[in-house]
Amino acid sequence: MLSYRHAFHAGNFADVLKHSVLTLVLEYMVRKEKGFTYIDSHSGAGMYSLKDEYAQKTAEYKGGIAKIIAALTDENFPEALTPYVELIQRLNTENSELEIYPGSPGVAKQLMRRQDSTHLFELHPTDIQHLTEFCTRWKKSHVKQSDGYQGVLGLVPPPSRRGVVLIDPPYELKEDYAKAVKTIVKAYKKFNSGTYILWYPVVTRERIHAMEKDFTRSEVKNLLQVEFCLQADSDEYGMTGTGLFIVNPPWQLKKQLEEILPFMKATLGQAETSFTLAQLIAE
Repeated sequence: MLSYRHAFHAGNFADVLKHSVLTLVLEYMVRKEKGFTYIDSHSGAGMYSLKDEYAQKTAEYKGGIAKIIAALTDENFPEALTPYVELIQRLNTENSELEIYPGSPGVAKQLMRRQDSTHLFELHPTDIQHLTEFCTRWKKSHVKQSDGYQGVLGLVPPPSRRGVVLIDPPYELKEDYAKAVKTIVKAYKKFNSGTYILWYPVVTRERIHAMEKDFTRSEVKNLLQVEFCLQADSDEYGMTGTGLFIVNPPWQLKKQLEEILPFMKATLGQAETSFTLAQLIAE
């Protein structure tokens, strides 16, 4: 099951939520001089052209990052979104229009320092080639064509005892929902001070409820859940929303999301768009 290509979806509303949060988390980590480790379980290609046939076929970025950047002059533009948007703009400085968009490794590459190390996992044969090329001159980056779940468990705790783990599988397989949670629960037992970000699509509400139950029954503490749904839940096939489970979020992240989510609704949303933000498990 390796048919999923994120190139079709790069820069969409789900990426706006995921990558704005990732940017804020990594920015928080680099405030301390001591190095840290970033681990990405399902890395994709690293960087995406919004002019290629994949992105143009769906044009999902036009309803995501393109609208966010167009709203930059809005007097209500949230300060918490600025680091993410400025990162995207820096990557597109040579062009007057939006032409490239980073995957999560592309976001990380803009923020990681010499003292930080990066571990990227990807199984897709085409994407691993693009990812390897993308990381050619990125010192202290390690790319592996292997199972990202096992990769995460093999790397925690990192030597520095400071780390951020992103798990965002394509969910082509139904068991990814439970497997992703189980991986974080296992990793948490080995490294309970790390920050873990788990992305998920809202396709079937029952699967999200199952993930929530698995977390609440575990030993995991300090779990924030954020969700942004363009449409109401539906029995029809397709992603209606997106969400993140964040273990050990930076202390100010909840407040930053309280700024970001209403703006995303106003800028990207429609009549039935909704969002939720809750501390699912206390510290």
